[in-house]
Amino acid sequence: MPSHLEDIKTVSRFLRGTIAEGLADPVTGAISEDDNKLLKFHGSYQQDDRDLRDERRRQKLEPAYAFMVRARLAGGVMTTAQWLAFDRIASDYASSGLRITTRQTFQWHGIIKRDLKPTIAAIDAALASTIAACGDVNRNVVCNANPVESRAHAAAYAWAAKLSEHLLPKTRAYHEIWLDGEKLVGEAAEAEREPLYGPTYLPRKFKIGLAIPPLNDVDVFAQDLGLVAIVDDGELRGFNVAIGGGMGATHGDPSTYPRLASVIGFVAPDRLLALAEAIIAVQRDWGDREERKHARFKYTIDKRGLAAVKAEIEKRAGFALEAERPFRFEHNGDRYGWVEGHEGRWHLTLQVESGRLVDGGQVRWLTGMREIARVHTGDIRLTCNQNLIIANVAAADRARIDAIVAAHGMDGYRRHSGIRQHAVACVALPTCGLAMAESERYLPQLLPKLEASLDRHGLLSAPILLRLSGCPNGCSRPYLGEIALVGRAPGRYDLRLAADFSGQRLNQVYRENVDEAALLDALDGLFARYAAEREPSEHFGDFLLRGGVLKHRKIAAEVVA
Repeated sequence: MPSHLEDIKTVSRFLRGTIAEGLADPVTGAISEDDNKLLKFHGSYQQDDRDLRDERRRQKLEPAYAFMVRARLAGGVMTTAQWLAFDRIASDYASSGLRITTRQTFQWHGIIKRDLKPTIAAIDAALASTIAACGDVNRNVVCNANPVESRAHAAAYAWAAKLSEHLLPKTRAYHEIWLDGEKLVGEAAEAEREPLYGPTYLPRKFKIGLAIPPLNDVDVFAQDLGLVAIVDDGELRGFNVAIGGGMGATHGDPSTYPRLASVIGFVAPDRLLALAEAIIAVQRDWGDREERKHARFKYTIDKRGLAAVKAEIEKRAGFALEAERPFRFEHNGDRYGWVEGHEGRWHLTLQVESGRLVDGGQVRWLTGMREIARVHTGDIRLTCNQNLIIANVAAADRARIDAIVAAHGMDGYRRHSGIRQHAVACVALPTCGLAMAESERYLPQLLPKLEASLDRHGLLSAPILLRLSGCPNGCSRPYLGEIALVGRAPGRYDLRLAADFSGQRLNQVYRENVDEAALLDALDGLFARYAAEREPSEHFGDFLLRGGVLKHRKIAAEVVA
């Protein structure tokens, strides 16, 4: 029997439901639970402040409802005019500045119901959108964050943008509800169709990422559809195709698990859109619509078999994939500081802790970036590691950009430890309804303690991938961290270790359900061994396997001929 959400989608009239009526209801700050499920397809989640939940209950008040809104920005690229517009939206409507997500876009939190429609309209006026930033559809397409590093990078980004646009839902509900578009009635309403998704869309969310070796800064094997760009003699030849990646799991349920995508072949660029359609169609028709915990594409593949899924994809696409081309990844963090691209343009990557852009103390992100956006003649890009790039800077303008960055305390990347430079944390409490433990708010407390331990062992500059997640659903891609904390309960985490430094091996549970004292003690001992026993250039995760701390397991990305 289909899940309740499938019933909601079936009768939603292509995602309309009664969202418009719920927004107009002045009695409550919420919308109905069914409409909240549909709202995700429009790029928003209804949330409440969990810090205030108990007190409001005691006062017999409804929860402090507010909404999160997420933009759809393929590859995280925006103009300076868009940056300023998004900044104004944060000031006018949101409660906590701008947040860079792990999918290369912005989200705004704390938007009250009466401001939800003006917020989405303002995003549209900035020539962006929120449609399909959430929901059971293809979400924001992520891509190596520096499309102008070379002509091949620019070509790869162009394909990411084409995929994003091509796979958008076709419903007019978004324009009707948020932009006062003309409502479809009569024959026009009867004729409305979703040619790819159908009336019930996909069984679960679908994620696409595109990486350009040797940098895997999008964690391409964590995607439902991962595309590894193959560049030869400076030209983009096509993409190795990897399917079935996904980070979500449920504590205590072994039938749920993280999975790395499997490489199934190579596709030329001119066949990419047709292939993506075929892959999504297979998941649309074969995915589990009864149990949402098992509805991601990874479970479809493991249930049906990788070879069978590949064969069905090729059948629907009308062509066979070519053999996989050689590639090599070396790194999946961001490269901070200035990097020169082609045509003499420069790009400055800045580290933003947990992606949180606010003004506080000596670090004034909003003010500083506002000043940069007013004088910068290039564009701005977000990364999947929650950082940002001031891109397309003329050599003569570098000194001015550097001066603004330093004046506003935004140059922390120059001083940060190796582990701090590679730390990623999800939002978690107080707004995420799934969070079991702190993540973003805990990271500033945890990092100094880890840094003190690393410093004692002479490892402060060692690059180590650290991922924090408030629950096992994996928005911060914790299963790809050399060190990862996955929330169990307030103050308690699973400690996972030994992913690699290139995003091609999952980590393993080292300690379950431990508190801070236990995890710090465990890591201090491992840091001591790493300092004493590591080989030259050996990464922490690799050392843990070579040193026998954890055993090798078959948890790397696989390939099918």
